[in-house]
Amino acid sequence: MRKNISIIGSQMDMGSFRKGVDMGPLAIRHAGLIQKIRDIGYHVVDHGDIMPMVAEEEGNPRLRYEKEINEANGRLYDEVLKSCKDGNFPVILGGDHSIAAGSISATLTAYENIGIVWVDAHGDFNDEAITPSGNMHGMPLSAVCGKGPDSMVAFSSVRANPKNVVVIGARSIDPLEKIKLQENGVTIISISQIHSLGIREMIAKAISVAGEGTNGIHLSFDMDALDPMQAPGVGTPVLNGLTQREAFFICEELYKSGKLLAIDVVETNPLLDKRNMTGVLATELILSCLGSTEYDLYTGSVLYPDI
Repeated sequence: MRKNISIIGSQMDMGSFRKGVDMGPLAIRHAGLIQKIRDIGYHVVDHGDIMPMVAEEEGNPRLRYEKEINEANGRLYDEVLKSCKDGNFPVILGGDHSIAAGSISATLTAYENIGIVWVDAHGDFNDEAITPSGNMHGMPLSAVCGKGPDSMVAFSSVRANPKNVVVIGARSIDPLEKIKLQENGVTIISISQIHSLGIREMIAKAISVAGEGTNGIHLSFDMDALDPMQAPGVGTPVLNGLTQREAFFICEELYKSGKLLAIDVVETNPLLDKRNMTGVLATELILSCLGSTEYDLYTGSVLYPDI
């Protein structure tokens, strides 16, 4: 893995109804991300956060805040693309998951043929025609695969092949979205498959699908993939999620694959968190993607002592 890390944040919260995820990058940094990455031997440059335009109105109810989200993602695209072209490894901090339309498009432009590992309770494969809510954080994976909305990725001409895309931890997929995922050949590894067949077999399958025949893998990790008992500070919590051990194993195996090109970590919401528990966990998962396996057990008595 490249030894130079670029930290790029996006304080985006317009992709969803629930506010607070715009502070996710701050919560992750507050958990000591920068110094901890340096401590395991990397050179780190923090490029700060992209701030979206102030929204006067939500606009098209099928694509809420489309103008503001796409404008901010265009700037994120430029930052991530420059990082890749400079030979650096981008770590992108969200914000809601709509930011992945910008970050993954940049990785696609830089490396052309990539696989995507999308760790998420949701499919995020909706578009303006089938969305139940109009929330654009439910559309970025569809957009980067060229399945709409087209405006969401207008700053790039390269699209991912859905057959090199894996969604891990899915357990809340809309009915029409499910059909669309199946029709386009996206590999879905549900939480029930993980719990019945084991995380080792499932992550090996994911790396094979996303990594074989591609130039590498972009990991987009939504913190709501974890069970809300272990990651309470997320934008859209869903019960029966990944355990922390399963989440760490995913990150460790992706690092060992040698195929990682970039990482998104999104949907950390400090307003819903408990003493930055989810921000700390996000930081430790990023470190695992970078090769660290020395992390504390997540018990209140260890990480969150009474003071």
